[in-house]
Amino acid sequence: MQSGKEISQVLMERHFNKKAIRSFHKQGMSTAVSLIGGKWKLLILRNLKERPWRFNELQRSIDGISQKVLTDSLRQMMSDGLAYRHDYHEQPPRVEYGLTELGTKMLPIVNSLADFGNYYKSIIEQN
Repeated sequence: MQSGKEISQVLMERHFNKKAIRSFHKQGMSTAVSLIGGKWKLLILRNLKERPWRFNELQRSIDGISQKVLTDSLRQMMSDGLAYRHDYHEQPPRVEYGLTELGTKMLPIVNSLADFGNYYKSIIEQN
């Protein structure tokens, strides 16, 4: 796993130039939403917050997600610096996915969304 400083450097090298950094600060909300956009990334984050998961167990834990969608989502999350992939170089192969330090910083947002969703659901059910 990479430290926070290394992750920041990787992100800077991969994705950002000075203009993009200024845009990031101006459009922070849209950037944050794009990082967790769609229902699958939120569900993946929900599971990865507990511990690292193997691919197959992660797929089984999320009803309705296809192998392709999970693969694409994990790749995007790794590219964005939110998740990491650890290959143990064993036979049979063992690979686990977990949250980086940056991904862990998203958890309060995910938890707040879940709290609001539960609150909203309770209000709707009362009416």
